[in-house]
Amino acid sequence: MKIFLASDHAAFNEKQELVQYLKGKYDVTDLGTNSLESTHYPDWAKKLVLKVREEKAIGILLCGSGIGVCITANRFADIRAALCRDEDDAKMSRLHNNANVLCLSGRKTPMELIKKITDTFLTTPFEGGRHQTRIDLFNDLGE
Repeated sequence: MKIFLASDHAAFNEKQELVQYLKGKYDVTDLGTNSLESTHYPDWAKKLVLKVREEKAIGILLCGSGIGVCITANRFADIRAALCRDEDDAKMSRLHNNANVLCLSGRKTPMELIKKITDTFLTTPFEGGRHQTRIDLFNDLGE
């Protein structure tokens, strides 16, 4: 499974730790940011979602709250970004919504929980069926 990760400065340390945690288990690419220097989360969200769409991959975005990157990511067609605060959010976002981008809060979510949420997101398959019908309806809304 190909996974792209990106964050702004507010969640840089969490992203770095998550990249290390996932390496060896998955094909991981860190798209940045590469320092604690102040930056703009929409730039990193855009960079990631374009790669996710191009390579039909999974994305993981982090910022201070997780909200900004999630809103930005969902502006793009074929992206279903989910802000997950716990393992159940991660499970349901994949099972029912076939989310392809996981959004996380670097400031509000402890690192051990970030890892658990990520593991759940990456290992939960899409259920399909009636949920695919709903995704098709969602996709018909346009960009």
